[in-house]
Amino acid sequence: MTIDQNQQSQEYTGSRGRTFRVEIKAEAALPSRFGDFRIIGIFDTHKGEEHTAIVRGTVDGAEDVPVRIHSECHTGDVLGSLRCDCRDQLEAALHYIGQRDRGAVIYMRQEGRGIGLINKIRAYTLQDQGYDTVEANEKLGFPAEAREYQGAAAILELLGIRSVALLTNNPAKIEGLREVGMTITRRIPIVIEPNEFNAHYLATKKTRMGHLY
Repeated sequence: MTIDQNQQSQEYTGSRGRTFRVEIKAEAALPSRFGDFRIIGIFDTHKGEEHTAIVRGTVDGAEDVPVRIHSECHTGDVLGSLRCDCRDQLEAALHYIGQRDRGAVIYMRQEGRGIGLINKIRAYTLQDQGYDTVEANEKLGFPAEAREYQGAAAILELLGIRSVALLTNNPAKIEGLREVGMTITRRIPIVIEPNEFNAHYLATKKTRMGHLY
């Protein structure tokens, strides 16, 4: 899969009336233990952030494409933290898509459900004191969920994906993408077994944030 050189950027007006642009800056082959992919470097001019799309097969013009919108988790994805299930979900999504003809993982720089890495570590401190993940974010002055989906929608449009089979356990993510104009055809669950360190976190996401697993 190679991006059409005439389609290198996508302008998008989000739900809050803000217009911004995502631009493809680089693309290369990415052989991995999950299969052969292309990695595409994307720059969000609105937030000044770098995102990546990990793409398998031909997705331009395709319908019902398996897609994972994954928010960066430095502690989980990189360091293997057991406090969350982020790395397990990311690897499960890459494995699932790697077994199929086409699909994509959109890796967004939205650490800590949108509050940033330093604030996420501060939230961990509060969780160690007995607050749950929602209470910790709110005590720091943030909403429980601070992520936006306009950037992800713009990237999907830039890749030419017409409709998405979303790998997620979060109904709010489906609704968030639909609100910014993406067509979601179905949900593909990602079921991860809890461990002793993240069981309370996963239970909180289910009972207080509406996650399905």
